[in-house]
Amino acid sequence: MTDWRVGKPLWVAYERLAMALGLGALALGCLIWLPFAMLLHPLLPRRLGQPLGRFVARTGFRGYLGVLSVLCACRFDLDELDQLRDAGPLVLVANHPSLLDAVLVLARVPDTVCVMKAELMDNLLFGAAARLARFIRNDAPLRMILDAGEELDRGARLLIFPEGTRTTAFPIDRCLPTAGLIARRSQVAVQTLLIEFSTPYLGKHWPLFRRPTLPLHCRIRLGRRFNPPRDVAAFAAELESHFRAELQPPWPTTVASAAFPHARNAH
Repeated sequence: MTDWRVGKPLWVAYERLAMALGLGALALGCLIWLPFAMLLHPLLPRRLGQPLGRFVARTGFRGYLGVLSVLCACRFDLDELDQLRDAGPLVLVANHPSLLDAVLVLARVPDTVCVMKAELMDNLLFGAAARLARFIRNDAPLRMILDAGEELDRGARLLIFPEGTRTTAFPIDRCLPTAGLIARRSQVAVQTLLIEFSTPYLGKHWPLFRRPTLPLHCRIRLGRRFNPPRDVAAFAAELESHFRAELQPPWPTTVASAAFPHARNAH
């Protein structure tokens, strides 16, 4: 059913305002924490800095989602993630439709470490906070796998997006073997997370300053939990198959075509 507000001039103006508020709130929060994170990272030992960094990230992201809910017509259904709070070490493997994906998971699952692109770890806004929380860079594969294993050994949850980047060919791109390698080496189970958005907002082909289609509905479901794999290549194919079977098209074809008309040819 089409929302009667979609396309109305006043609603379009609100969507533009909501976009500015949402992006502005994220940037402001990062800027406020930036000098503290830069100062504390070299001063605090890892045993103090790491939990502090993750606590601030989780608290800040929860607050940010609250702003999006109250002011920006965003609706988040994340309750299933609460089942992971006391689940022990897990490799959390999620599809990656939007820039908001990591924010959603980190806001609800405590002591979660994220595997991040190196350019984000070096980013002025996000880098200092990510380094204080000891998130893991993805530009050195062996170091990444070793660091991930250390985090899992101490009981943390590891969040990784097996596509390597945001999805270009929905519902899922080819899954890389990294998650399977980490799970096999650490002998830790793999929990799949199924992330669904009502529109492709902030997806790979959605420009940062393009207004959203509101209200925006975001949901995360718990998918299948896999035992540590023996055959990493076969596991990557099985993982991709599971995502394809569980994920429905998250928006009408007409909306997707309007949002990124060239997406079909993207690789």
